[in-house]
Amino acid sequence: MELGILFGLLGVALLGLVGVLLRRPNGRTENADGLRIERARLVQAQNDRVIYGSGAVRDRAHHTSGPHRP
Repeated sequence: MELGILFGLLGVALLGLVGVLLRRPNGRTENADGLRIERARLVQAQNDRVIYGSGAVRDRAHHTSGPHRP
């Protein structure tokens, strides 16, 4: 009995989540301000990937001053 109630509640929650996802617009931002914000975030993400990528971190570790540990 309790197991049926649990699965029933999980099913209702799942249907609610599916409904929310289906109501969301699938397209990209359409107004000018939204497009500018989206573009700025994409550029920032690309810059972060370059600055904090594994190659940059590895190169930075080789150029540090101080005693070298093998």
